[in-house]
Amino acid sequence: MSVEKPSTTSSDETQIIVEEQLYCSLTGRPISRDEAYWAPPFITARQLVTTIISTAIHAPHQLGYILFAEQPNVPYAKDVREQLARRRSAEQLKLLIGLLAVLGVLLLIVFLLVLR
Repeated sequence: MSVEKPSTTSSDETQIIVEEQLYCSLTGRPISRDEAYWAPPFITARQLVTTIISTAIHAPHQLGYILFAEQPNVPYAKDVREQLARRRSAEQLKLLIGLLAVLGVLLLIVFLLVLR
């Protein structure tokens, strides 16, 4: 739902400001613009890995953009900041453990090939 509020500028031109209902990206609760905490979107390790693999297969020239482009901020309720921080930390830990597991398997394969 959007509400239009006419406002005047110094040159007496009417400018329309559109206010829209915001929803917390983590809980889905409606929040007001004043109580919104703006931060990058929450991305799980699975979403990151599947996006990288899918992009590498279908559009490898877009990998740089996918990995390094700044994400637009999304609204969160201020009372879920701690929960968001814990979930981000958990996802970072999952990604780190997954990368270390892949590295371990690659090192094991190289080690086994060298011993032959």
